[in-house]
Amino acid sequence: MKFGTKAIHAGQEPDPTTGAVMTPIYQTSTYAQESPGKHKGYAYARGKNPTRSALENCLAALENAKYGLCFSSGMGATDAVIKMLKPGDEVITGNDLYGGTYRMFTKVFANYGIKFHFIDLSNPDNISKYANENTKLLWIETPTNPTMQIVDIKACAAVAKKQQLIYAVDNTFASPYLQNPLDLGADIVMHSVTKYLGGHSDVVMGALLTSDDSLYEKLAFIHNSCGATPGPMDSFLVLRGLKTLHLRMKAHCENGKVIAHFLKTHPKIEKVYWPGFTDHPNHEVAKQQMRDFGGMISIVLKGADLKETFRIASSFEVFTLAESLGGVESLINHPATMTHASIPKAEREAAGVVDNLLRLSVGVEDIEDLMEDLKRVLA
Repeated sequence: MKFGTKAIHAGQEPDPTTGAVMTPIYQTSTYAQESPGKHKGYAYARGKNPTRSALENCLAALENAKYGLCFSSGMGATDAVIKMLKPGDEVITGNDLYGGTYRMFTKVFANYGIKFHFIDLSNPDNISKYANENTKLLWIETPTNPTMQIVDIKACAAVAKKQQLIYAVDNTFASPYLQNPLDLGADIVMHSVTKYLGGHSDVVMGALLTSDDSLYEKLAFIHNSCGATPGPMDSFLVLRGLKTLHLRMKAHCENGKVIAHFLKTHPKIEKVYWPGFTDHPNHEVAKQQMRDFGGMISIVLKGADLKETFRIASSFEVFTLAESLGGVESLINHPATMTHASIPKAEREAAGVVDNLLRLSVGVEDIEDLMEDLKRVLA
């Protein structure tokens, strides 16, 4: 079954009671049991809900996974992965990481005796330099947030296997439309479903996908026990959003390409981060593991101080200054004070997240209107 067909149909059947084509919103907290412990697979909605189950099965199909688990946020999904570890364990991850992930690792789980190594993952050989008998997890993003670093998923998988590490990939920026990390050797895929999968800026949700029976058993236990589970209405909204994922992603990629090339030659732009450029670091890796290059672009404004950067970020009419990404509408973000504010300034800047960097989530509006907005603000 091709991707678009899976996005529309996977995990879903007409409702057996009414024939409803769309999966119903099962707005219930509990379920009748025939006798104590005897039920139809559903006992209490924190554990399972039919609307959520349909979504989990659909997401699993899109990532070519055996299992799916949905969480109340992307951070809830990340939290569940780290909860498989114990004090004394170590994690290797990238030095260009979403600020919320960095904050969780350093401000929450480091307090429980888990050690995190933030390293340059552009060369997978660096992993072995930090791996030891206590290392249990390799966590990567690719493309990274916000400098679009490309990490070689397949090459990292070989190192993770050799070092016997659990290997998790945050696939939020690419979405399953552009790449499938499990097919390249990852053990777990994480998504902030809030972004491209939901696609309409109206849901906060996360997901984990895996084909490993043992990992699924552990994650499902944490999922139910710790309770970071989404409700049926949010699950319904994401199911609806997924039906146009392939159409939206095609438009994001098309618009992103036009805008990236425009910005690359603009006199007020010092640097453009977009993996579709032949001179982008690891561009050849991106070509191999991605089907297109996406709608996420970061730019460094030439000679702009913080005041000028703020002025530009606040002057758009079609692009909206806001957190998040991946919705149908175009957004602009100032990572240093928004998504990555929790990372110390020196570490931010070492990773390229400077004060005059802006991140664009290119939406699916008419490209002429987006271009006019950019030309006007950058004039």
